[in-house]
Amino acid sequence: MAEITLKAATGRELGNGPARRLRAAGQIPGVVYGLGAEPIPVAVDWRPLREALTTEAGLNALIDLDIDGDVALTIVKELQRHPIRGDVLHIDFLRVSADAAITVDVPVVLEGEAKAVESENGVVDHVLVTLAISAKPADIPNEITVDISGLTIGDAIRVGDLSLPAGVTSEVDADDPVVTASFGEVAEVEETEGAEGEGAEGEPAAEGAGDAAEAAGGDEG
Repeated sequence: MAEITLKAATGRELGNGPARRLRAAGQIPGVVYGLGAEPIPVAVDWRPLREALTTEAGLNALIDLDIDGDVALTIVKELQRHPIRGDVLHIDFLRVSADAAITVDVPVVLEGEAKAVESENGVVDHVLVTLAISAKPADIPNEITVDISGLTIGDAIRVGDLSLPAGVTSEVDADDPVVTASFGEVAEVEETEGAEGEGAEGEPAAEGAGDAAEAAGGDEG
């Protein structure tokens, strides 16, 4: 995995007001921590940060963070966004060691076509969209690919079936499903039958309610 260099400036003021002013000036407030060092408040320019996070590695990109001349190997631990606009509000950088494994979430990408499932009007359900893996920073894959071309109705591909790259492990339960294939119309038929049954059973209840209302009206009279 290629490393990206990003400059970070220290000495930023803390608080919501200074943070808003930073963002208005095209910078993102953040913090750097990890490997036993004290957290350092920093600010990074938005444009190079966006470029760093839009590579194939995504948020798992290895970033050589130049903190006022002191370069640290980091990854993005957390990215806070505005709930409506989606703007980046704050970023956490985690210092990592090139020789120590870390745990990150990697996208699970499906490839191929499940023609046997499609021919029976079935549905392929992508259950696990990211997988928590452990690896040294240089061994972190951009994604985990899963070939679904051999799926048939009733099949499931589980975590234990995945072929992980060398140096990559996962603590996720091997029996957890990643992809399943099933008949897509079964649920709809059951829901329709259930709705019809509820309607039929509901009619006597409605009539009973009407009788009760009439009885109540008679008492008032």
